[in-house]
Amino acid sequence: MDKKVEAIVLFDGVCNLCNGFVNWVIDRDPKAKVMFGSLQSEEAKWLLSKFGESPDYLDSIVAIKNDKLYKNSRAVLEICLTIGGVYKLMGVFLIVPNFIRDAVYKWVARNRYKWFGKSESCRIPTPELKSRFL
Repeated sequence: MDKKVEAIVLFDGVCNLCNGFVNWVIDRDPKAKVMFGSLQSEEAKWLLSKFGESPDYLDSIVAIKNDKLYKNSRAVLEICLTIGGVYKLMGVFLIVPNFIRDAVYKWVARNRYKWFGKSESCRIPTPELKSRFL
């Protein structure tokens, strides 16, 4: 990873909720500490395999930080910790047992297409954001 990039976020490129989360992170990460990639991309499939995940994994946002892969609620919390500022306060949720955080996360993830919809294709970054995507 580039020295200024502290984390990579892999997201479901056709999920409107996931795309909204990516937009939210971009808006709060002016130092560009986070880089993004669609889970459907070849680069993401390679990264997933490198960390022992199925290259077809689409169940959750994935964060790769400090050479570790995080999924589900922990991925979201790691992203918030990375962008810093007031969002570091989200780290307080690490005291909530993983099985509780992940139960809520997985419930939303199971219903994300029904509640937020699905795009026909993966997000294509604007020219000014292209360098932030794998």
